[in-house]
Amino acid sequence: MQVYPLSLTASPPAPLGLACAAALGNFDGVHRGHQAVVEAAVQEARRLGAAPAAIVFEPHPRQHFQPQAAPFRLQSAGQRARALAALGVETLVEVRFEAALAALSADAFAQDILARAIGVRHLCIGLDFRYGQGRAGDAVSLERQGAALGFGVTVVDAVDDSDHPGDKISSSAIRAALQAGDVTLAARLLGRPWAIEGAVIPGQQRGRTIDFPTANIALGAYLRPALGVYAIRARLPDGREIPGVANIGVRPTVAGADAEPLLEAHLFDVAEDLYGQTLDVALIAFLRPEQRFESFAALTAQIAQDAAAARALLSAGP
Repeated sequence: MQVYPLSLTASPPAPLGLACAAALGNFDGVHRGHQAVVEAAVQEARRLGAAPAAIVFEPHPRQHFQPQAAPFRLQSAGQRARALAALGVETLVEVRFEAALAALSADAFAQDILARAIGVRHLCIGLDFRYGQGRAGDAVSLERQGAALGFGVTVVDAVDDSDHPGDKISSSAIRAALQAGDVTLAARLLGRPWAIEGAVIPGQQRGRTIDFPTANIALGAYLRPALGVYAIRARLPDGREIPGVANIGVRPTVAGADAEPLLEAHLFDVAEDLYGQTLDVALIAFLRPEQRFESFAALTAQIAQDAAAARALLSAGP
């Protein structure tokens, strides 16, 4: 996939001339609703003989308008790019969301960014897509602007949760499911298990003393899911997928009350040094909430039980 950064800091940005058919949106999570928009763009690209593309915003607009908001991202930019590529996207335009972009009117966004800077031939958007200063632009206005500027627009209907017709799939619904510990629901809405990606950082190494070494990953901008213990599958940089068990939390038994939540993953039957490696840790099942134990010995016994439960669950099937 070819990635093109685009920023209004270089004003006006140099025309990319991509002549693409593109899906346009934030696409945080690339959930099943997003996938429908992207698939429509790929089909339109084939019809036009154009490059299949996606146009996204980085950082997420919420980070610009609410810089003090709690972390909420469902994906890193890299995870999003890989998910889009897996759907057939060959060209990714990452539009820098900054003050200059936020101040653009809907008409200016369509003319200066979509038509002139990128050179779109066709756009696919979700029914609820909004754009331009004050979110003034919508599907109706984009269709009108596209007709005037020479590009077509396809508006894709929202996708329902397959188990609950009428419940629309959204990033907000996925965040709510994860915060409730319902990773099964989150996976159904996403179309895959939710995963946290990050570099392994040094920890306190207490796990090594009880034969449960952990790969520790900071949560960074990711949404904080329900704190507790999860059965996981971790993908290593070499492509191996390793089952394991992980705690996401503040480690109340061994850490201070103001500790930052951390992902601590124990990968089954792996003895190698993972420091500095980037892992993609998928949450498969929620086993129990995080809790404080009266002693390190009690914590150790519970860790062994958690590991056994995760092994049994993961060996039973997908």
